Amino acid sequence: VLSHNLCTVLNVPHDPVALEEHFRDDDEGPVSNQGYMPYLNKFILEKVQGNFDKVEFNRMCWTLCAKKNLSKSLLLISDEDAFKVWVIFNFLSEDKYPLIIVPEEIEYFLKKLTEAMGAGWQQEQFDHYKIALNTNREGLSAWELIDLIGSGQFSKGMDRQTVSMAINEVFNELILDVLKQGYMLKKGHKRKNWTERWFVLKPNIISYYISEDLRDKKGDIMLDGNCCVEALPDKDGKKCLFLIKCLDKSFEISASDKKKKQEWIQAIQTTVNLLRGGNPPPHKEARQKRKELRQKLLAEQEELERQMKELQTANENKQKELETVRKQLEAAAARAAEEEKKRLQTQVELQDRFSLELEREKMVRQKMEEQVAQKSSELEQYLQRVRELEEMYKQLQEALEDEKQARQDEETVRKLQARLLEEESAKRAELEKWHLQQQQTIQMTEAEKQELENQRLIKERALQVAMQQLEQLELERKEALEQYEEVKKKLETAANNTKSWKDKVAHHEGLIRLIEPGSKNPHLITNWGPAAFTEAELEQRQKSWKGKKATSE
Repeated sequence: VLSHNLCTVLNVPHDPVALEEHFRDDDEGPVSNQGYMPYLNKFILEKVQGNFDKVEFNRMCWTLCAKKNLSKSLLLISDEDAFKVWVIFNFLSEDKYPLIIVPEEIEYFLKKLTEAMGAGWQQEQFDHYKIALNTNREGLSAWELIDLIGSGQFSKGMDRQTVSMAINEVFNELILDVLKQGYMLKKGHKRKNWTERWFVLKPNIISYYISEDLRDKKGDIMLDGNCCVEALPDKDGKKCLFLIKCLDKSFEISASDKKKKQEWIQAIQTTVNLLRGGNPPPHKEARQKRKELRQKLLAEQEELERQMKELQTANENKQKELETVRKQLEAAAARAAEEEKKRLQTQVELQDRFSLELEREKMVRQKMEEQVAQKSSELEQYLQRVRELEEMYKQLQEALEDEKQARQDEETVRKLQARLLEEESAKRAELEKWHLQQQQTIQMTEAEKQELENQRLIKERALQVAMQQLEQLELERKEALEQYEEVKKKLETAANNTKSWKDKVAHHEGLIRLIEPGSKNPHLITNWGPAAFTEAELEQRQKSWKGKKATSE
């Protein structure tokens, strides 16, 4: 029965044999919705040509589903108005199953109803309703929309007839494509008389009826891109005239007033322009634009959500990386603190060791200075003795020459010792300077630790080199002491030789010249200091020695 009625309404030939063949093997009971859809698509919907009454088709679908889903207890609208709201829902709903009407289309529909009722649009009231709706779901089903309109929530203060007329007007515009309708006078083509007719303007046709119930249709004015409409001056006692020119006929029409005349001319001209451009009716074009805008916003929202997810994922990864870096930094800080602790401990130990070494070196240097002072005192006494012995005879010259060479060697050793002491003092000062620098490095900031560590290693190596140099100086000092002992032995030998010569001179000459205060005349200066005799005495002695030498020869 369902298939036969669908074929009848859609003007499709019914094929009972194909129906029996399709459901022959189905002996499991009633056919489900999913089981009937393949047959519906293949044998009925694919054969539809479009030359069927859409209102009758909607009424059949309404009959199938209204009894089960429509709630009649609280509705303030009739079944016919509920049917029209249902059809409008199917027109405005989204193209996906299950069908819903989104808040934007609900707002558009309610604005149309409010405008048709002649009331003011309450935007704030709808915003509250939209907020409550978005909290629970994406939109309304057909039956929820009927309940919303039938509850009178957005039509308070309006009677049922006004609401019904508004629904019918919106239905005519959106579903029946009625762009404008109303009573006007039409001039006949044969009798040339004026008759009142109910005109209905659609996207490609103007139909006129006897009355607004649309039962008795009197004719059509077919519109295309070649048609035009123009105003006419008043004539034959008729006012507000305008002319509709088509290819085969022209129609003279009289509106009730100038406002209606202008509205009709503008509506017909707009329709002709749409036909010329091949554009759909305004309400369908507006619906398509709203749908495209929603799709664009939805795509932008999905893209934004995708970017937000990517940002969130990247943020989580960054958080994980930061956590890993934080743990690594904590571990590195712990290791650095441990290494710093060890370094400070090593530094303290080195400082203690350097302090002990410095004390030891100070003691050694003090002892060396005492020994040098003592040796210097002895050397002064010895030099005084040598100056007294310079008054001896020529036979002491060789001994004096040996003594002079010994003194030169001793002077060389002394200078060497002085140089070694100066170098040792310089190294000591450098060691003390490095010690102070190491104390300053302890107070430096954490940011310079690595650089200070490198400097400390360099200074430690330099300190080791300095220690090696000190050891070398110590060896050289020991060698100088050994040379000094050798020189001392030579001096003792020279002194013994001098004493033996003194004995010989005393034996031969019978006297030893006593040491007397020197002359007030200028003294001679030798390599070892002021001489013990004057230049005149030296010349007298040379003459005496020469005379004795000549006598002996």
